Amino acid sequence: MREFADATAPGAASSSPRVSIETRDSWSAALVVLGLLSISYGSPLLAVVGLKPITGDLGTERELVALASALTWLGTGLGGIVMGQVAERLGVRFTVTFGAAMIALGLAISASGGLAALLLGHTLFVGFLGNGALYPPLLVYVSRWFDRRRGTALALISSGQYIAGMAWPTLFERTMADYGWRLTMAGFAAVVVIVVPIAAMFLRRPPDALSEFAEGRDGGGRDGHTILGLRPNAVLAILCAAGFCCCIPMSIPQGHLVAFCSDIGIPAEQGALMLSVLQGSAFASRVLWGWTADRIGGLKTVFAASSCQAVTIAAFMATHNEAGLFTIAAAYGAGFSGIIPAYVIAIRELFPSREASWRVPSLLFVSMGGMAFGGWFAGALFDHLGSYGPAFAIGVLFNLANLVLVGSLVLRQRAHGGFRPALA
Repeated sequence: MREFADATAPGAASSSPRVSIETRDSWSAALVVLGLLSISYGSPLLAVVGLKPITGDLGTERELVALASALTWLGTGLGGIVMGQVAERLGVRFTVTFGAAMIALGLAISASGGLAALLLGHTLFVGFLGNGALYPPLLVYVSRWFDRRRGTALALISSGQYIAGMAWPTLFERTMADYGWRLTMAGFAAVVVIVVPIAAMFLRRPPDALSEFAEGRDGGGRDGHTILGLRPNAVLAILCAAGFCCCIPMSIPQGHLVAFCSDIGIPAEQGALMLSVLQGSAFASRVLWGWTADRIGGLKTVFAASSCQAVTIAAFMATHNEAGLFTIAAAYGAGFSGIIPAYVIAIRELFPSREASWRVPSLLFVSMGGMAFGGWFAGALFDHLGSYGPAFAIGVLFNLANLVLVGSLVLRQRAHGGFRPALA
């Protein structure tokens, strides 16, 4: 990371055998990243909030506009694999600044033309080159500032997505109603290209990992050749498949809730508020999930959070009552918010630290592929069937498949010694 003049020193030396790399600077770095993601994650929400007005203006089908949001997630995951390596060589400050410029360019392209411009702008620029340069590299960056409270820290910074979900949807809906979706996209592009590079200047180099923590502390039976009794890449493949399955149902309420509410007679502004409630609930609960992961481990936390998601996804099919949907949205947000950070924690627990820069983005790429497929598939089913009910039902099935895959790894971890928490 060449842009840093000086490395941040680890904490003061201690006679204790368990020395930690965590300092006050660790939490300062986490807060800077939280602010960055609170801005950058507003960009995918523009097409979500504007799903119906963009569809009407372009004279196309809903599934094609939903595809723009879906491909943004896919581009973010794929871009993270590339940009994770770039960040290792040129530094996270460079990749974040570059990503902000690409998000702004992508929104400008999306606002300038028709469907082709929308798809190109969101997939390549907002997703691959934009958010792909922020979210995955920043997760790895923050994970290197922490050893004892890594779960809490990753949960905190991932909450930037939900701060964005609370802050931006209602503002976007009002601005689109007054000025149109094109001007709203262009205006947010200006916000991103100004604010994010300034915040990136406060990113500093993380401390070097101490040998005690460098290779993880999972108690998972790593012997140099196997993890949890399996080849390392086989474990990663199972985690990726599980991530794909859980992100399909995860994407449906986040990508279609505003349109779903409008379809059943709930005003668009209430739908945007419901999306904000969902994201607000996710924000409020995410640090609790991180605290849980620090104590029971990433795999068990994934299983618990995914179980909550499965129940609430099924509940969306039970009512069209506005008050009931607000309650379900809040419960859904509280459940699913712990899943993705817990996957990252599981990777850091199971695999050596030096492999994080490619294993974490690889997991995120496949998981965001699930987000992309789920968002598009829900729109396609609606266009053909005129209802979101089948999409929610299929989402439940994918969620159950996720629980089977993660559950198999939890059982293997228990058989190989279980998880040893860093904190008593």
